[in-house]
Amino acid sequence: MEKTIILNNNIAVGVYGQQNGNIDLLRNIYPKLKIVARGNEVKIAGEESAVSLFENRFNLLITHYEQFEKLTETDILKITAQEDDSFYLLDHNGIKDDVILHGREGRIIKAITPNQRKIVASATINDMVFTIGPAGTGKTYTAVALAVRALKNKQIRRIILTRPAVEAGENLGFLPGDLRDKLDPYLQPLYDALWDMMPMQKLLSYLEDKTIEIAPLAFMRGRTLDNAYVILDEAQNATEGQLKMFLTRMGKNAKFFITGDITQIDLPRNQNSGLIQASKILNNIKGIDFVYLDNRDVVRHHLVTRIIESYDKWEEEKEQNPILIKKKNPEL
Repeated sequence: MEKTIILNNNIAVGVYGQQNGNIDLLRNIYPKLKIVARGNEVKIAGEESAVSLFENRFNLLITHYEQFEKLTETDILKITAQEDDSFYLLDHNGIKDDVILHGREGRIIKAITPNQRKIVASATINDMVFTIGPAGTGKTYTAVALAVRALKNKQIRRIILTRPAVEAGENLGFLPGDLRDKLDPYLQPLYDALWDMMPMQKLLSYLEDKTIEIAPLAFMRGRTLDNAYVILDEAQNATEGQLKMFLTRMGKNAKFFITGDITQIDLPRNQNSGLIQASKILNNIKGIDFVYLDNRDVVRHHLVTRIIESYDKWEEEKEQNPILIKKKNPEL
């Protein structure tokens, strides 16, 4: 009996292992089978029962790689040694409940703080989630992890990541390079999150075929975003009109995530933040949720928490007694 298993091009190299080491190991485990791996196809020949068993176990290996982004010799030995058809999953020291996905090289990506867990819970029951909080609280990272998980689970067909390029203002034309060269510095935090969550080769492939799209907010105008996980980062820098435009791009089977920090608005003084407006007028609509994070959710260096607290205290004192602050700091 002969059988051919076709793999997704994005995972074939990872499943085969370096220099087809995993395939060589499988030949040793199944010596009575002829196993040939070429391109994205694995051909097996042998007795029907042995071929069927191999096909079952090989599909489990594929599933394991898709979930954990790695496939070690130990994984292969444990999965192929199973007596039943249940999928063997490493428990990674028992960490299960808060795990969002396993990223590059099996890295565990999980919700760490109570409010991050609220984000994950909210995303399961709401199609539009706003996450508002200071820098370093994992707003964007958690949203990107949820999007990648949805893509892996085939719940959506594409991921769209966007943010206002407000720092560039109207001066993009004066910057060197093509459009991507000009915009990449403003979109780099989104690339950084993605690089943690999937192998570089797969990420580049997804970017090439537009399975993952990273673009400035202005590029969303006029589109209908179906079957997609769409994340708007730095939403505090979207004007009221821009945010309304973005929110109304939502199509069928779409999830929208909007993240922002209302204490870091970079808009000109004559323009209002759409995020502040949205938090006031959309908070009672079923299917839309707002999750607020604070300095207790900061997952960067411990000094970041203290810095945020100090700035918050300063702003509070300035609002309560601006004259006193001016006397203490005449240069302000």
